[in-house]
Amino acid sequence: MFYTDNIHFDKKGITLTDKNGRLLNPKEARIKVANRVKSWFSDILLFKVDLVGYCPFWFFRKFVYQLAGLRIGNGSKIHVGARFFEPKNISIGDDTLVGEFSFLDGRAALTIGSHVDIASQVLVYNSEHDIDSEDFKAINEPVTIEDYAFIGPRAIILPGVKIGKGAVVAAGAVVTKDVEAFSVVGGVPAKEIRKRKIGNPSYKLGRSRLLQ
Repeated sequence: MFYTDNIHFDKKGITLTDKNGRLLNPKEARIKVANRVKSWFSDILLFKVDLVGYCPFWFFRKFVYQLAGLRIGNGSKIHVGARFFEPKNISIGDDTLVGEFSFLDGRAALTIGSHVDIASQVLVYNSEHDIDSEDFKAINEPVTIEDYAFIGPRAIILPGVKIGKGAVVAAGAVVTKDVEAFSVVGGVPAKEIRKRKIGNPSYKLGRSRLLQ
């Protein structure tokens, strides 16, 4: 018998199995094939979007990101080297900055508000595996980062988290649960350190460097 992953050829013909080796009936097989082809096209598109992320000219990166479905407000900018999953589910408000080499996950809704400062190499996830599931299935949960929040370098935000208005996440923190408005959190897992002293922010982040 000759086989390649999920497609098996033998004297009886062609059979298809899922990733766990379960035999698929013809209807299930057609659905699997259609989903696999759709996934390939999506992966190719995502690869092209990620490549564009290294272009030094923001107006071109923004144009391509918007073509891919990402919604981005006035005055906002995503710095070079950023990567995505499913840009069509990502929404960014006005005057928001996303640092270089950050990762934004759009497998569920990712909503980023206005005047949000996301530093370099921040990872935002909204999909994770259920480690107690028999088939190790994925769980998708939306992530929200509200206005005037600041996310420090190399912080990680996990699925289902809401970062409140004006909250601060310290560098390297791993955020596993909601952060209250104007709270400063840090550590692994992130815990509240103190409250931010500003209560009604109105600042603008302003212009970033030209070729970032």
